[in-house]
Amino acid sequence: MTGTAERREAPKESVAVRPGARWERTAPEHGAADGGRGGRTAGGGPRQSHRALWVEEPARRHPLPDPVRAAAVRAVLVIAVTLIQAMVAFLCTLAGSWLAFPMVISGVASTVVATWAAVDVWVTRQVWNQRYGVVSEPSSTARALRRERRARRREERTAEREQERIRRRGGAGQLSHP
Repeated sequence: MTGTAERREAPKESVAVRPGARWERTAPEHGAADGGRGGRTAGGGPRQSHRALWVEEPARRHPLPDPVRAAAVRAVLVIAVTLIQAMVAFLCTLAGSWLAFPMVISGVASTVVATWAAVDVWVTRQVWNQRYGVVSEPSSTARALRRERRARRREERTAEREQERIRRRGGAGQLSHP
């Protein structure tokens, strides 16, 4: 069994580190031998740095667009209230309280609203993707339109360069002059 002092002196190679994790110097630990001055341990060797508490990692996916995020937050809140109402209705029913019947009725209405909120998230996401997003599928309409637009611009630039080249030559290369 190793104590705290022995673990502090353990080599860094023995510690498994995730790829991309950063090691930074931090404030001295509570009870450090040097009182936080000089950056050395009691044995005279340099103090090992510690891994930061918060390591920024790149996102795997893009964040949700604002309208979709707002709809999702609304849905989560409505569903949470619905679950609380269902629990209160259940407990009131077990207790034989007069509040059981109104809570069951409001729970049914709240279930309808929660279903609407969940469908609203899905519809908002679909509308946003249709208006602004390129769905990662080969059959994406937006991607095909962008490809056509790029090809059209490329052809226009090529035609303009050709016309400019003919003008610079002074009309040479034309079969007939008007």
